[in-house]
Amino acid sequence: QVQLVESGGGLVQPGGSLRLSCAASGRSIFTMNAMCWHRQAPGKQRELVAVMQRGGNTNYADSVKGRFTITRDNAKNTVNLQMNSLKPDDTAVYYCNVQWIADYWGQGTQVTVSS
Repeated sequence: QVQLVESGGGLVQPGGSLRLSCAASGRSIFTMNAMCWHRQAPGKQRELVAVMQRGGNTNYADSVKGRFTITRDNAKNTVNLQMNSLKPDDTAVYYCNVQWIADYWGQGTQVTVSS
């Protein structure tokens, strides 16, 4: 089993930055096939924001390219999402997800971008 706990969400003004962290326990993230961040805004479907494959390749949703960066820290067993130049449209609950023999999800962390 893999347990995931997100942190780092909060309220930020437009143009600001936040760094989300997802702490994994039960297995090393280095062994995961993929590590992802998703988000779900009120009234909208959950969408994939960023993904990192085991080999380190990354992909991003068009809406966040150039602003968000996904990284992993093998020593701390965390997956992180650096979010810069935040916009009100980035407001959502952000979820960490890792893929191994099954999909594992965190409980989510709220990000609100508002002046």
